[in-house]
Amino acid sequence: MATGADVRDILELGGVESENTGTINKKDIINSDKKKSKKSSETLTFKRPEGMHREVYALLYSDKKDAPPLLPSDTTQGYRTVKAKLGSKKVRPWKWMPFTNPARKDGAMFYHWRRAAEEGKDYPFARFNKTVQVPVYSEQEYQMYLHDDAWTKAETDHLFDLARRFDLRFVVIHDRYDHQQFKKRSVEDLKERYYHICAKLANIRAAPGTDLKIPVFDAGHERRRKEQLERLYNRTPEQVAEEEYLIQELRKIETRKKEREKRTQDLQKLITAADTTTEQRRAERKAPKKKLPQKKETEKPAVPETAGIKFPDFKSAGVTLRSQRMKLPSSVGQKKIKALEQMLMELGVDLNPMPTEEIVQMFNELRSDLVLLYELKQAFANCEYELQMLRHRYEALAKAGSIGPLSVEGAHPDGQTGLSIEEGKGDTKDQIIDVVGAPLTPNSDIENTLSVNGRGDTLTWT
Repeated sequence: MATGADVRDILELGGVESENTGTINKKDIINSDKKKSKKSSETLTFKRPEGMHREVYALLYSDKKDAPPLLPSDTTQGYRTVKAKLGSKKVRPWKWMPFTNPARKDGAMFYHWRRAAEEGKDYPFARFNKTVQVPVYSEQEYQMYLHDDAWTKAETDHLFDLARRFDLRFVVIHDRYDHQQFKKRSVEDLKERYYHICAKLANIRAAPGTDLKIPVFDAGHERRRKEQLERLYNRTPEQVAEEEYLIQELRKIETRKKEREKRTQDLQKLITAADTTTEQRRAERKAPKKKLPQKKETEKPAVPETAGIKFPDFKSAGVTLRSQRMKLPSSVGQKKIKALEQMLMELGVDLNPMPTEEIVQMFNELRSDLVLLYELKQAFANCEYELQMLRHRYEALAKAGSIGPLSVEGAHPDGQTGLSIEEGKGDTKDQIIDVVGAPLTPNSDIENTLSVNGRGDTLTWT
């Protein structure tokens, strides 16, 4: 049966009577601290109103679980800007006062609002008044150093007077120049005379041993520049289109020239690789064969990278199959692989031979040489096709009459045919020939025969 203390505990009415009665239960001894902390925590919690999100309700409390404020407060901390506190000091008085600009020489008087404490001070924008220091010469200096037959002293004085008035703005000086009293001058003439006098005076008045920065004006260059600018401005739309077309053609020629140089370098690398491989084969044949089983794996012919195929070296630790050394690297394209297989089939060589040590080495060398031979044939076909295109261009120009016919001087002792060009006589302009043709797509199976000079001499490529 429940006692009165249990009922009060259930209804949360407090344990006043239980304390007065003096009866102590087991629960009071064990859970005394928990009840106190529970009551203290329950007194600081508030129920979230219905319809209010949890995040919004959490903003009403601080980290200390303080009660929400009854009115909005401004603690002057956070992201709010501090408002201006007006009325803390006495307003500084302003006054309508006159002022003069030191840059003006006429003594004009102006008025503006200014603080009363700044009355009597200089105009603040007068510091931006920068003037050019125009040199002054005496009568003696002019007669000794500055005399010029094309210029009189009165005209020179007039030029320097205008230079001081208009701060070396020579376009304005030319406009204000007295062309009625003096000879008509251009802007370049005025500049040349002024800077020539400045350079002379600087040399005369300079102390010996000082490094001077003498201004130099090239009147001829300035005249040519303006003339070229005027020609550029007066171009017709047809001339502009023609110039753009010529620029595009020049870029194409430069691009094809770079491609030709690259092909020449690649061809030279192939020739060098072929010569190197041939020399290595001869050296291996002449060298005495010695049985060195311990160095058989490491001693291999050093083939250049450009010579055919570069097979990978298996130097990592572990077990490897010898047949892996016969695998073609990924750098070899599918076109070369098909051509290599076709050449091996024509030679009657098995595509997958027994991978013994000697067969692997010889088979790799054979395929490398075949790929090198394939690249040399392809380069030869490209050169042949390019030569054929140049021949057709030459014949077209010869028919037009701009250059003379192609003639054979004779055969050289080394078997090469000597070719010479008879240039057409007359006042004809030099022909600019683009020696680089379209992209090379030769047919290596076509036999090209070139008949030269009508004498039955032929140049044949197969």
